[in-house]
Amino acid sequence: MTRTTAHTTPHEAPPAPRAATAALPIASLPMVRARLRQAGRDHGRALLAVVALYGLAALAALVAPWVLGMVIDAVRGGAAPDRIDLLAVVIVVSLLFHAGFTLVSVAQSIRFGEEVLAELREEFVRAVLRLPLGTVESAGTGDLVARSGRDIGHLSHTVRHSVPVVAVSTVTVAVIVTAISLLHPALLLAWAPSLLIIWASTRWYSRRAPDGYVRELATYSDLTQSVTDTVEGAHTLEALGRQIRQTARADDMVHRAYLAERYTLWLRCVWYPPLEFAYLFATACTFLVAGSLYANGLLTVGQIATAVFLSVQMTRPVEQLVDQVDSLMMGLTSLRRLLGVRLAEERTGAAEAAGEHVPGSVEVRGVRFGYTGKEVLHGVDLVLRPGERLAVVGPSGSGKSTLGKLVAGVHGPTSGSVRVGGADMAGLSPELRRERAILLSQESHVFRGTVAENLALALDAADVDRDRLWEALAAVDADTWVRSLPEGLDTRVGSGHLPPDPAHVQQLALARVVLADPEVLVLDEATSLMDPGSARHLERSLAGVLSGRTVVAIAHRLHTAHDADRIAVVEGGRISELGSHDELLALGGSYAGLWHAWHGDA
Repeated sequence: MTRTTAHTTPHEAPPAPRAATAALPIASLPMVRARLRQAGRDHGRALLAVVALYGLAALAALVAPWVLGMVIDAVRGGAAPDRIDLLAVVIVVSLLFHAGFTLVSVAQSIRFGEEVLAELREEFVRAVLRLPLGTVESAGTGDLVARSGRDIGHLSHTVRHSVPVVAVSTVTVAVIVTAISLLHPALLLAWAPSLLIIWASTRWYSRRAPDGYVRELATYSDLTQSVTDTVEGAHTLEALGRQIRQTARADDMVHRAYLAERYTLWLRCVWYPPLEFAYLFATACTFLVAGSLYANGLLTVGQIATAVFLSVQMTRPVEQLVDQVDSLMMGLTSLRRLLGVRLAEERTGAAEAAGEHVPGSVEVRGVRFGYTGKEVLHGVDLVLRPGERLAVVGPSGSGKSTLGKLVAGVHGPTSGSVRVGGADMAGLSPELRRERAILLSQESHVFRGTVAENLALALDAADVDRDRLWEALAAVDADTWVRSLPEGLDTRVGSGHLPPDPAHVQQLALARVVLADPEVLVLDEATSLMDPGSARHLERSLAGVLSGRTVVAIAHRLHTAHDADRIAVVEGGRISELGSHDELLALGGSYAGLWHAWHGDA
């Protein structure tokens, strides 16, 4: 099987990554500048202290070349050895002061950077945790993993390394320029050609690099998503014999990432050579200008040496400043991607519930919804009374789970409305939405920590009543096996610790729902990983806990439908039948056929 890939020359921008998922947004440059200004205001004193320390370090570094020029002039003038020794001692002391100020300034800048980085990380985590499930599903796990991994790594390098280097280099350049101008302002003209070369080449690079880095990081997101899908679905791919196809798809993703990274590498390869020439050319020009000033009696030989030493000394901070442009652009791109998660959060809205609150009521009016342009639900209408238990049945792909997600507020309808408790779910903030309805699917997760910590995720209180936790566990028949654990509620579970079996994972998830106490509960195969007998027993136990609460159960086992107040049969994205178990059996339609087939009496 051959793989067809797009070929580009290094100077061509690579093709944009495939839009397999709706990627999370990227923050605008004004938004990034506003966040950086906020960081400057919040940490202004620390930033000023860092700049002042770097300034003192730069001043101490100037003493050596300045005094060295004085030594040359002193030797040529026949000065006494004692004076030469004194100047040598001054040079040594200045170097010690420079080392000391540099050490303290670097330590302070790292502390400043870590504080800012910690705030940005916490903001990112909070924004991710506030993302609606529908947004996460449409974006895919690859984008979030890439942002929380690679992008955080790039930003960490920028804050920990690039920002301190830029700070010290900027201050050092300013101090050296001042010192050179004190020798003679004409010496600054020696840097004019080099600065023009640096400016032109850097401008050429900076106009192309940001988009290149955005594409590069986007391809990493797609590649991460592809790897994640392959790992999670490895057994399915093997069973269907799709290994070669998936390998070809992964190769294509790798090739796109390679093209994107090769493009930014090519930009750097074009950018660096003119810079290296500019640094050396500036020193040569300084020597020529200083020689001309000496010929006109405006500089001494010692001052020529000082000027050349200062020019050479300025080459390093200028080079470091320019070199950090690349890292700063990567860090800026990463920051735009991290702050962009907040945009996805803000787009969910934060409206408060308005109108009369009718706890547990559900109204679905004219709802249409689709994924990536393909409509799944076609004008669904459904009204549930508070405390009613509805079972939703139908063939695979008919839209049962999608309807449940709309009721829970995971997705917003393309048209129509979903009102829970009298409020439109699309207009509620995530917090209010989760108070109204919660979706529990078979894809439950155990977080790394104790059993008590896993259960307490459903509660807002800092101090959790352990008796309340035991009551929730008892409600889902999980108290017996939790008591049998080595440390009971304090037993650590999850990655690296005790791995509960899938049935116990679902019981913990159900116990969290009991603690969360939502008005409406949507169960989508929530007991599918249990054996039929255990699932049946658990559902009967839950019946008492869920009494008085509206429940929408996506039923794949028809005994769940049998126990419901009403049953909705979903076929082809529409509700084709709606009624009680006995009513639908008497109707003799799709549900009756499913029931008889399930019992084997068809």
